[in-house]
Amino acid sequence: MAWQQISVTTDEPTAPLVADLFEAAGAVSVTYLDAEDEPVYEPAIGTTKIWPQTQVVALYDLNVDLARVKSAVLGSLHPNQCYGWQTEPLEDQAWERAWMAHYHPMKFADRLWVCPTGQEQHETGTVCLTLDPGLAFGTGTHPTTALCLAWLAGHDMTGKTVIDYGCGSGILGIAAVLLGAQCVYAVDIDPQALTATLENAKKNNVQNKIAGYFPHQLPAVSADLVLANILAQPLMALRQHITPLLIPNGQLVLSGILQEQGDAVMAAYQPDIHFAPPLQQEEWLCLAGKRKAPEQAKQHPQAITIRHD
Repeated sequence: MAWQQISVTTDEPTAPLVADLFEAAGAVSVTYLDAEDEPVYEPAIGTTKIWPQTQVVALYDLNVDLARVKSAVLGSLHPNQCYGWQTEPLEDQAWERAWMAHYHPMKFADRLWVCPTGQEQHETGTVCLTLDPGLAFGTGTHPTTALCLAWLAGHDMTGKTVIDYGCGSGILGIAAVLLGAQCVYAVDIDPQALTATLENAKKNNVQNKIAGYFPHQLPAVSADLVLANILAQPLMALRQHITPLLIPNGQLVLSGILQEQGDAVMAAYQPDIHFAPPLQQEEWLCLAGKRKAPEQAKQHPQAITIRHD
């Protein structure tokens, strides 16, 4: 089936109205794009980023009259509120083959392969994780995930209890099991992430060692390792939830952190965590450390006091 799309550039206050008007005219989907190449690294939790100048793009069936769509949208707006109208046809693609042109087997720390279906590697002394792009974030191609995978592949996972906090596709938890972890508690607020994690666990025959939970459902557990590949602000906000999940001397791996955010994240956790030097790929950091024994943590007067109101 072929599609067509229509797009227009508008300002931040008007963009949601334009999106609503496109949807009212039968759009299959509506997307916001940056119209002026303004980078966005970390929108606030629960928000949709809209730029000062935003391109609103709507997808329609081929039989929809885009001229009428444009007329309907303009009829509800001042002419100066939008500009740069564009329409174009979109041919269907074999998406399952299109992504394969950009996604190839990747090897981490000479021990772990991450491969798309049909390109699995079976090299002596390595394990292979099969993963295809899907609804949830995480294939190993982004530096934040790659840094975590390299860390996992460089450490002994044998017999460890692991919590993957913000599991996404489940790639980190599955890698931990393939590398020897005894069990993984996969945690996410997105039900699609939990679904993707369990499906990917089945694909890798480790479903009996991975269980998925929403944060409020996570049972009382003490982990040898907690992985959290999220973003800097949520990581700092979740410190009081994440740190207690670790046993003393348990290992913590945090990722999704820009270079300039590293000091702030470490400062938030340092009352309880002793960090090794950061790992870096491009502008992204991975912070790894160990939870201090209780007597060590008490020696730090800057420790954060947790209130239970």
